[in-house]
Amino acid sequence: MLYHFLYPLSDDFGVFNLFRYLTFRAGGALMTAFLISFLMGPSVIGMLKRRQKKGQPIRLDGPEGHIISKQGTPTMGGFLILLGLSAGTVLWTDITNQYVWACLIITTGFGLIGFMDDYYKITRASSDGVSGKMKLLMEVVVSVVAILVILDKAGPEIGSQLAIPLFKDMLIDLGWFMVPFGVFMLVASSNSVNLTDGLDGLAVMPVIIAAGTFALIAYLVGNVVFANYLQLTYVAGAGELAVFCAAIIGAGLGFLWFNAPPAMVFMGDTGSLALGGALGAVSVITKHEIVLGIVGGLFVLETVSVIVQVVSFKLTGKRVFRMAPIHHHYEKKGWAEPTIVIRFWIIAVLLALVGLATLKLR
Repeated sequence: MLYHFLYPLSDDFGVFNLFRYLTFRAGGALMTAFLISFLMGPSVIGMLKRRQKKGQPIRLDGPEGHIISKQGTPTMGGFLILLGLSAGTVLWTDITNQYVWACLIITTGFGLIGFMDDYYKITRASSDGVSGKMKLLMEVVVSVVAILVILDKAGPEIGSQLAIPLFKDMLIDLGWFMVPFGVFMLVASSNSVNLTDGLDGLAVMPVIIAAGTFALIAYLVGNVVFANYLQLTYVAGAGELAVFCAAIIGAGLGFLWFNAPPAMVFMGDTGSLALGGALGAVSVITKHEIVLGIVGGLFVLETVSVIVQVVSFKLTGKRVFRMAPIHHHYEKKGWAEPTIVIRFWIIAVLLALVGLATLKLR
């Protein structure tokens, strides 16, 4: 929005020429999102506490210590992230960019689904919210809309193409199969982040790390010179998503101030579903879907641990882990919560570096 209002004034006032640069606007989006999330935090958390009374219902089948240590902590803190993210994006991006709106459709759509799930949990005083089938159906509907918007913007030349990392110019044309594949990416990414969100600060920092990685990827693939030099698939207009990713970072950092152990608020499905969907959307637009599996490898690990646990128990009656997702396994082994969180952050950083390495190793 500011880009359209202020950049045209650059002929008369040279300072406004800054708005042509993605890096400047990304910095503005990051700071705007951070300040909104950070400054609104106390009032939003206070409101959530007054309305929720007993806070987020704690799973009875979860770690025993959570029943005591996390009792009374409000949820739906993801609203803070969505508030900062949306404001930072709308203010600092080129709002005529269709890719930006596709990402906002996913982020707000999945955020509303998560809000509904959190609301049901609170009102029913139960850890069970919207049924799994209904939630999946709503996620698929929102994802289909967003993917069609993305494909319409990308055009037939690159819209249906799947890029393979480590190989230059290796593209697989999925045709219309790109629609279900894209939907799978959005839903899988969203729910993977949701599964990871089980400890204070555990999910939001890896999301910030992944968003920083994809901010750079979006900037590179959206710049024809850098894309050609690195032999990446050039996606016109994708560079604007660097600003969107910067807003994720800012909003996430503002929220982390209150979510750091011991958490004053949980993000809930309101935040985790929205953030996971946002990362999935950026990966589809930038043609780096497979790289998201590397950069977001921590989310993949959490999801795989649940799948392995369920399959093993159904087939053999035995559990591979003491509890799934895997972060609860380490809790059961006696690891302190901050120890698990920080070590998982380290893993997220290393995986992000591996993902970035694929940009050059071709």
